[in-house]
Amino acid sequence: MDKKIREYILVTIGSILVAAGIHFFLVPNNLAAGGVSGLAMVIGRYAPSIPIGLLMLVMNVILFVVAFILLGSGFGAKTIYSSLSLSGIIWLFERIMPMNAPITGDVFIELIFGILISAIGMGIIFNQDASTGGTDIIAKIINKYAHIDIGKSLLLSDFVITLLAAIAFDARTGMYALLGVVINGFVIDTVIEGLNVSKQVMIISSKAEEVKRFILEDLGRGATVYTAKGAFTEEEKEIITTTIGRKEVIRLKNFISEIDKRAFMTIIDAHETLGEGFKDISSI
Repeated sequence: MDKKIREYILVTIGSILVAAGIHFFLVPNNLAAGGVSGLAMVIGRYAPSIPIGLLMLVMNVILFVVAFILLGSGFGAKTIYSSLSLSGIIWLFERIMPMNAPITGDVFIELIFGILISAIGMGIIFNQDASTGGTDIIAKIINKYAHIDIGKSLLLSDFVITLLAAIAFDARTGMYALLGVVINGFVIDTVIEGLNVSKQVMIISSKAEEVKRFILEDLGRGATVYTAKGAFTEEEKEIITTTIGRKEVIRLKNFISEIDKRAFMTIIDAHETLGEGFKDISSI
């Protein structure tokens, strides 16, 4: 599958998850947990006849226009697609599956489910070098003109939205929304980290040539070989190191267990791997 098509498919899946979390769990409980969706909920409190999806669409368009004026054309097509598709999907959900009341009546449970589902979707979107626009744009504007770090700017903009939620609804709802902002950040980081985890493997084996051949030819990965001396035996042996995906680790372990029962392996997580065969280093 073409890389660009795959990226847009994943962005679409991410947008559907974000939209589902917002529409089915957050909106019915007035949980304005930051972002353009949260601001749309606050505005919707005073203009209930306007669909949340439509409000998000209008605000995203306005924010993109402001961004192009104040920040330049530094926003990629995937981010524009993601933010507009998210608004459109929520609008579609409102038309075909309207939520007239919360699913369970338990605000805390619905906050957790709404944040988890939407944060997983946002993690998928961010992993494709896109974003959902919205407060990301506000944060960049604050960063440029107030010289405040992006992370702090994003937290500031989301905090203002949760404060508005407390004013529009009540303090309890505002506090739940603020809790949602905090949980959202942690879950997004965890999802991105999990999607990018690869495995760094070190192998010492008497069948070193066969292991190297398997890594290079069967797994299609590179490897680095060191020569080291054992502290007890003082024998020189080759140490093979390679970085591979999670599924490839299983294949490598199975292969080594078949050819050398006395082999020594260590496997550690590599939370981000850049370069040939992994994420393009020029994309960072």
